[in-house]
Amino acid sequence: MGALRSAVASIGLALVAFLLGCSDGSPAEPTFDVLLRGGTVYDGLGGPPVVADVGLMGDRVAAIGDLSDASGRLERDVTGLAVSPGFVNMLSWATLSLLEDGTGLGDLVQGVTLEIFGEGQSMGPLDEAAEKRLIETAPYPIDVDWSTLGGYLESLERRRVSMNVASFVGATTVRTQVVGYDDRAPTADELDAMRDLVREAMEEGALGVGSSLIYPPAFFASTEELIELCRVASEFGGTYISHMRSEGDRLLEGVDELIRIAREADIAAEIYHLKAAGESNWPKLDQVIERIDAAQAEGLRIYTDMYLYTAGATGLTASLPPWVQEGGFEVMLERLRRPEVRRRVEAEMIRAGEWENLLLSAGDASRVLIVGVDREELKPLLGRTLAEVAEERDQSPQATVIDLILEDETRVEAVYFLMSEENLVRQIQLPYMAFGSDAGAMAPRPPFTNQGAHPRAYGNFARLLGRYVREQQVIPLEEAVRRLTSMPSQRLGLRDRGVLRSGTFADVVVFDPAEIADRATFEDPHQLAVGVRHVFVNGRPALLDGSATEERPGRVVRGPGWLGWDDADATTRSDVDAGTEP
Repeated sequence: MGALRSAVASIGLALVAFLLGCSDGSPAEPTFDVLLRGGTVYDGLGGPPVVADVGLMGDRVAAIGDLSDASGRLERDVTGLAVSPGFVNMLSWATLSLLEDGTGLGDLVQGVTLEIFGEGQSMGPLDEAAEKRLIETAPYPIDVDWSTLGGYLESLERRRVSMNVASFVGATTVRTQVVGYDDRAPTADELDAMRDLVREAMEEGALGVGSSLIYPPAFFASTEELIELCRVASEFGGTYISHMRSEGDRLLEGVDELIRIAREADIAAEIYHLKAAGESNWPKLDQVIERIDAAQAEGLRIYTDMYLYTAGATGLTASLPPWVQEGGFEVMLERLRRPEVRRRVEAEMIRAGEWENLLLSAGDASRVLIVGVDREELKPLLGRTLAEVAEERDQSPQATVIDLILEDETRVEAVYFLMSEENLVRQIQLPYMAFGSDAGAMAPRPPFTNQGAHPRAYGNFARLLGRYVREQQVIPLEEAVRRLTSMPSQRLGLRDRGVLRSGTFADVVVFDPAEIADRATFEDPHQLAVGVRHVFVNGRPALLDGSATEERPGRVVRGPGWLGWDDADATTRSDVDAGTEP
């Protein structure tokens, strides 16, 4: 009914404009706010494209078809260009970069219209201690004017951002606020308090619960604890999404845990940035796919997302055992300064254990690249390998990791080369695979260029459409568009986004399939992608003729549990169906 009502409304608008123009001989008012003429339209559902005009009115798609007799306040001839729904970044770390610059240029020029946050840590709920830590550790000055997750998202909207924003509530955030950084189970009362925080976040519009289980203190959470939090999210139609407990030596056990949580909490579950990390683990991808297929055949909703590079990025602290990180970062630094602790840590770093050691997974220190430090005297190390730094210092890579962390008093950002290109291509072909950058939305200027970066921050989505769709033809363009638009939107319950159809939100990207490509490299990561001409968010131009506008029309996108739906117009929530569940 919603789609029909919207279609009738758009026809009515055109008729009224026509009659007004004819009544006194004066020119008719423009039929649409935006009219895109002659583009090749991909509706986001995976079907073949059609050449058509697209008219936008307000924040909605008003009409698609032959609109040659219509006019628009803003018109563009997009003949030969692809017109599709805006892209969903399933794993965004633009939480702080959008506070610094709401344009989000690195993602905007790739066609991203929805940033989704919450990999283990979310920007709310915040108590005073969490707010203090956030301010102290942010890479640039920030003004914290929120205390809840919903409050943070609303703060972004007030400050004006180009893209829509949504978030999971972080299981780590909830745990640290109640339990702290200790390696222990919550008491019954503490678990109740954690459930309450998840419930409040879901009522504010969180999409579900996100975890990141290789990092302490998330590592200390039991499967049972996560099930309890996910049961609350399930009540609100939420999703569980996880950086699993292992992506390497214990990859299969990590998948089994995620599937168990989905089953026992009765919740959809998604694997963040699926990978088989470490050459010895590359053959395990077959077994991962078999487990997911079996779970889906059982009726469980198990999904995945990925980025399009064979290297990941995180801190050098991901090479340290969890026990030394218990209690928080400052406590860890004090421990590492004790010779006996340091000797034990170095010894454990060279052998496999129950924890995820990314230095070991990389196989060699030459496959670890230093990309982020705070202290000026360490900035010459940016872009160099850990092996080079260790050799220059005449010490082991393990000792170098500890020294760099102590000297910089940060986790020291690093790129780890872990995955195989063959597996990457195979993962792209999985019909349930979505995509996320796992990075901020930056621009090639200070303060962002004061640090190194992973090229995925500037090229993830353009790389899919250029390298893997156009050049290697791994999947067809219409299928890639589906995976970037309607599929993730449907999985998250965002049924009026991700599709180009009359009545849906007008998040639209216009790009050149023959040109779109990533330009960022590991050697020179701060380079914008090319090929996207226009981006409309909620019907307004965020990128026009390749340049960002001052509009910044992004809004908060809320999950299905948001209490505000009770007072909202039903068509704003889910009255327009985006298609069947994938």
